[in-house]
Amino acid sequence: MIIRQILVTPVAFRDPPLLNAAGVHEPWALRTIVEVVTDEGLTGLGETYGDVRHLGKVRECAQALIGLDVRATNTMYARISTIVGDSSTGVTTKEKSIDRVLSPFEVACLDIRGKAAGVPIVDLLGGQVRDAVPYSAYLFYKWAGHPNQEPDRFGTALDESGIVEQASLLIKQYGFRSIKLKGGVFPPDQEVAATKALHAAFPELPLRLDPNAAWTVETSIRVGRELDGILQYLEDPTPGIPGMAEVAAAVPMPLATNMCVVTHEHLPPAIASRAIGVLLLDHHYWGGLVRSSHVATLCDTFGLAMSMHSNSHLGISLAAMTHLAAATPNLTFACDTHTPWQDGQDVIQPGALRFVDGAVPVPTGPGLGVELDRDALAHMNEQYEKCGILARDDTSYMQRFDPAFSARRSRW
Repeated sequence: MIIRQILVTPVAFRDPPLLNAAGVHEPWALRTIVEVVTDEGLTGLGETYGDVRHLGKVRECAQALIGLDVRATNTMYARISTIVGDSSTGVTTKEKSIDRVLSPFEVACLDIRGKAAGVPIVDLLGGQVRDAVPYSAYLFYKWAGHPNQEPDRFGTALDESGIVEQASLLIKQYGFRSIKLKGGVFPPDQEVAATKALHAAFPELPLRLDPNAAWTVETSIRVGRELDGILQYLEDPTPGIPGMAEVAAAVPMPLATNMCVVTHEHLPPAIASRAIGVLLLDHHYWGGLVRSSHVATLCDTFGLAMSMHSNSHLGISLAAMTHLAAATPNLTFACDTHTPWQDGQDVIQPGALRFVDGAVPVPTGPGLGVELDRDALAHMNEQYEKCGILARDDTSYMQRFDPAFSARRSRW
């Protein structure tokens, strides 16, 4: 199974004005679709970020992988490492840059290996420990629509009533059985009030709050204590491993992260200082599905629980996330997903993925179990070429409408 061709296609799809600590989502979200084709005619799919710097490295590395066996992941890593070198793809470390570039190729090659063997990827990761993967209702403060555009179907959510209404909409449509609120947008007391309103409206559902490191250590401790008995976990309240460790020692619920532990070198100090109780995996930046499963094993060794991080993504990523979560015994918290916010936009053919009572049944087809919708791919590629956005920049977009806005962390 020798790689004969790799196609790299950037795409753009509409994104609602979702508010967060960095600003607000722009009207278009960017992704990159990777197709790996073998000498036997099998094609595997991968999905990754769409920012232009990352896209350039993906394209450059694609050429270096031609001629490799799809099972030669170690050689792929070595070649990508040589190309990425010390150059930056917009992230913090060389190792994380390598992992980000490797991930879509690794997923695509696993897709091929599954198709060749006639088994789903979950079987290549050790077999499924759950038949369906639970996801959470991922709530955002948001405007009714992008400025100078029509309101979207999700409506406004700028206060407690708007957040509760949004939760009701998502729970009714998808059947979610847990809730996560993206905070860091308003002063902490306002987000505490929204969390308490959600608890009152859905007392049986677990809640998480994620302010994206917008709070000081002191504020994090105060809020954590105030939400005792309400939050399942508190995600990234304050920046950095030392700050998280100080908060973790003083609040009653576990702390979760996808910010202070995002590459392998972060794990030893985080574990030693007991900074986190839950790690949010993301195969897009942990180097793919197999390397993510290795991280999960390490977390199990040290007693860390697991969930899964999400960014604006399409169905190839949702399928990969579902296979990984289904094969990871200690991933016991419902995963994050942006799928509802994509509102039906996708590059895969419909039918393979669906939500049932807030969970996605593991696809049963070989490999990822999903196939490209070529018309949709071409349409989204055309949108990419026309949208004028080359990299996600929530902060600059917010500053168009609020010039005084700052994304400074620990601002409360």
